[in-house]
Amino acid sequence: MNPKIVHTLLSLVLPLTLCFPWNSHAADFSGPVVSVLDGDTLEVLHNQRPERIRLSGIDCPEKRQAYGQKAKHAASDLAFGKEVTVQTYSHDKYKRTIGDVILPDGMNLNQELVKQGWCWWYRKYAPGDTVLEGLERDAREGRKGLWADPQPVPPWDYRRSRRTRNPMR
Repeated sequence: MNPKIVHTLLSLVLPLTLCFPWNSHAADFSGPVVSVLDGDTLEVLHNQRPERIRLSGIDCPEKRQAYGQKAKHAASDLAFGKEVTVQTYSHDKYKRTIGDVILPDGMNLNQELVKQGWCWWYRKYAPGDTVLEGLERDAREGRKGLWADPQPVPPWDYRRSRRTRNPMR
């Protein structure tokens, strides 16, 4: 083939491939949930190894924070030991896979935890997610889970206050 044609084709096609997300996202996968670390982080067996999953678009209370253990138990009751599908989006700075976890009955774990009132819709990372927005609003109005507390502390505020008190951590 003529080198000029090859060069022209590559100069047209290569930039287009960089515009598509398939280069940066891992493939979806299925496996059993082998560990629930907290309300929004779990491990799913993938290629015979546990892969750490951070649930996308939500933020649960920290383990030592009020409602943290209840959020963890809710996630565990819904997912532990079950064969789930992980819809992957990206990886965070801790190398966790960011994604949605779909339970065997088709329920979205991320959405269910918001619906039950065990976490916040994480506006910072999912600003346009109207489903999570509506589920959080309904949980707040229904005083479900942590919304029974008149002034629940968002986990990002809790983490910030801990860093301020313990700057060496």
